[in-house]
Amino acid sequence: MRTRTKWVSALVAASAVAAAASVITPVLASGPDLLPITVSNDSGRSDSVHLYVLGTDIRGGKLGYVDQSGTFTAWSPGANPPVPAPDVSIAGPADGSSITVKVPRHISGRVYMSFGEKLKFFLTPDGLVQPAPWSPGDANHDILFDWSEFTYNDAGLWLNSSQVDQFAVPHAVSVTGSSGATKTTGELVPGGREKVISGVKAQAGWDRTVVTRSDGTVLRVLAPGKAADGGLFSADYLDPYIASAWNAYTSKTLTVVPFTDQPNVKYFGRTSGDTMNFTDASGKQVASFAKPSTSNVWGCDGALGAPNDQVVGPIARTLCAALHRSTLGTIDTQPGGGAADFYRGALTNHYSRLVHENMVDGRAYGFAFDDVQAQESLVHDGDPRSAGITLTPFTGGGGSPQPPTTAAPTSAVPTSSGQQPAPTSAAPQQPAGGSVVSDWQGRCLTVPGDDITDGRRLAVADCTGAAGQRWEFADGALRVGENMCADVAWGSTDNGAPVQVATCSGNAAQQWVLSETGDLVNPQADKCVDIADWNAASGAVLQIWECGGTANQKWHLV
Repeated sequence: MRTRTKWVSALVAASAVAAAASVITPVLASGPDLLPITVSNDSGRSDSVHLYVLGTDIRGGKLGYVDQSGTFTAWSPGANPPVPAPDVSIAGPADGSSITVKVPRHISGRVYMSFGEKLKFFLTPDGLVQPAPWSPGDANHDILFDWSEFTYNDAGLWLNSSQVDQFAVPHAVSVTGSSGATKTTGELVPGGREKVISGVKAQAGWDRTVVTRSDGTVLRVLAPGKAADGGLFSADYLDPYIASAWNAYTSKTLTVVPFTDQPNVKYFGRTSGDTMNFTDASGKQVASFAKPSTSNVWGCDGALGAPNDQVVGPIARTLCAALHRSTLGTIDTQPGGGAADFYRGALTNHYSRLVHENMVDGRAYGFAFDDVQAQESLVHDGDPRSAGITLTPFTGGGGSPQPPTTAAPTSAVPTSSGQQPAPTSAAPQQPAGGSVVSDWQGRCLTVPGDDITDGRRLAVADCTGAAGQRWEFADGALRVGENMCADVAWGSTDNGAPVQVATCSGNAAQQWVLSETGDLVNPQADKCVDIADWNAASGAVLQIWECGGTANQKWHLV
């Protein structure tokens, strides 16, 4: 899940797809209508804690907040200049205690936690403006706070801690499934916060990335890109390493194998001047990259941006992760190496290195593409019963996060009044078979030419009932042919990422849900299947894009 500064559209769809070539039983929603998230305070701090559950109702794209009982309320319209949002804070737990908040299905957003002072949010006509503490003028600059990110829908719960922008409040995240098993990540080793802070300060030129309040409280360590944006870190820090890594491939070949489930798809890079050119197995040139700047690496953008195709984008993602981890130039097949091989260069992302080193399981979201080789701090369960966020010690001897209270495996959780909520209307019974059809064009979701092979990009075409138009929903995946699934290329979360067909692997890039309003959404990307460029022709290709409720994103099942 990628961090953002605004929520401006629907992020994830709400109910399960059921399209099949043969009759199947519709898949029922998993997890309770109101998912309990237990927030436990083991921080050792006496400050009052304030919680906020903010996000998007993914069924209709409304932006809003959730109260402690699980009621979602849309924001009132904003203005320009931005106007203050109403106070929607939830009183958090005192040190040594816990509280439970409930999150309704079909919400994607963040749980913020602040210490001592409430956060200040603002509204524009486009949506909620979130805090940006790397900016000295931000209203929340002097507040100690952090957040976790989540999506909860009929495909389950995704919950992660994030250090993409900053490292501030140590906290672990967990989910308990219907089996009673609990998955946990994000827990720091004993004294881990102090170790990250002191370790960053010990790196030459990094000391100003540690932000300390006038009363001596260390508020946060900024990720290097954010620190550079705020004038607190060298704008060209990585340039010498980038040049060395880039030039290494003037005399040897870089092999990129971007798809874990497609090991035979390989691209071969060689550098000429400041440009790295890639060829495929046939020798055809398929991509070229100018030498990136330090800023391009921190943001995985610019020269390393991922365009709307199935080749350049996955290569760019791989290059960016390798440059963050300083493995480019030394490991010549990428993604390559393991955690022990990462961040070994003198010029590297020491911020991400230190955060990872001080996690119990080594997992963190230290930069945007830290999910390359599954290094991210994310828990997921397709049938959750409860979840947890534990504020762990700021200093001293650590401690394990408390498993969240496990709710009974029912389809609903009692409300604060003790009554069972009415069944949700957002999980309609889906048709049991047929095709996926564009509301706008009346054409079918199609594997062109019935060529149901790995990497074949999906399109729309006149509905003929051909094999490439017969889809089956199973376990959250949209299947076609023999063990092939609709898939977001390279697992991207970016606008414009192609939608393709690939061997079914059960990964999050192959999970799809269809809302009652017709949005077909990949929950990991939080984006809709979109007919690219409003192309009205048969054969128009498909991509993912932020859900905007537009006609080229609307689908139905027949």
